[in-house]
Amino acid sequence: MSVHDQAAVAVLSQVALAADGAVLGLALAYIAVRSVLKYKTTSSALNKVKKAPSVGVSDLRSVLSHSSDQDTDTTSCVDEKLVIVRGVVEAKSVVNGNWKKQNVLVSHESNEKAVILQRTQTCIYNEWRGFFGWTSDFRSLFARHWKEQESSSLRTVPFILVDGGRWPQSDYLAVNLDGSKHPLPLTTVYHNLQPINASPYTFLQAFFGHEYPVGLLDEEKILPVGKEITAVGLVSLRNGIPEVMACKDLPFFLSNMSKDQMVVELDFRTKVLLWSGVVIGSLATAILGYSVVRNWNRWKEWRQRRQIQQQNAAEESSEAEADVAAEEGGDVPEGQLCVICLMRQRRSAFVPCGHLVCCPRCALSVERDLSPKCPVCRQTIRSSVRIYDS
Repeated sequence: MSVHDQAAVAVLSQVALAADGAVLGLALAYIAVRSVLKYKTTSSALNKVKKAPSVGVSDLRSVLSHSSDQDTDTTSCVDEKLVIVRGVVEAKSVVNGNWKKQNVLVSHESNEKAVILQRTQTCIYNEWRGFFGWTSDFRSLFARHWKEQESSSLRTVPFILVDGGRWPQSDYLAVNLDGSKHPLPLTTVYHNLQPINASPYTFLQAFFGHEYPVGLLDEEKILPVGKEITAVGLVSLRNGIPEVMACKDLPFFLSNMSKDQMVVELDFRTKVLLWSGVVIGSLATAILGYSVVRNWNRWKEWRQRRQIQQQNAAEESSEAEADVAAEEGGDVPEGQLCVICLMRQRRSAFVPCGHLVCCPRCALSVERDLSPKCPVCRQTIRSSVRIYDS
């Protein structure tokens, strides 16, 4: 571990353990609340997937015939319309009678026919702290030593799902990707990482501690024609044609998994989120409880010390006033007058110089100065001592 990493860890540990771990407890409590909320969402999605019927493309019309006149633009999941369909990807131009010239995409690298083509180019940057590139520890805590700048292009054509093997043109499921942010079951057909040759400008960037490119990653992913996938979403009849749309309440839309595999994965997620929420929540409660008790005890101790200091100051002040009153009632011997007020007898000696030149009242006023000094030798004093005659 480098020096900057050690400093970052030290700063992070000090922040986390501030106020006897209160910051750490609040952070863990936030994580526990997020886990519980995700558990509720995942549990709801699990129940909906379990209840959703798993049918073939040819059985969709019989399943949706009772709801063909309902609104199909709704954005929330309805259990009666949530269907799981397993089918094979085909271009929509196939059912439009255009067999000779299909409206499909072709991969630049593998020449495979596809309905979705994603091309990604990622430039990887490395940041080295050069001779003039040192920064503060606080910035190193949040700085990223490795950075990526990505440019991606996604091309799609209308496609459908059909039953495997021979299928009539009338039995198919149209796929609507509008508004879907779910991951797509794409297949990587090209992956190439090329190093970038260093130049004199790159050397200058590294020397002064700036980021510089070290590699270029090219990837191409496609959804090929003829691939068997599962669609989980809101299925309805649009102009007499079954169409599936993504459901925002579910983590899946188009997937390689079957219904049983989805149920197993969601069940595992719910268990992990539930137990993580319970364990982290219990740990956060314990840390916050310990922090509250410790800070409460510290506040009580500070309050007791404050009261004792006030009582001692009041007693000293009363004693000084009593001594002053007693001394003012009589004559002060010559040479024993206070050098400040010239009215009362010298009774307080300064520490550490030891000069006995002030009365108790003036000694207290000297001690309360911002930089208390002996009025005789001008040495800095810490306190004064009351001198009694035996």
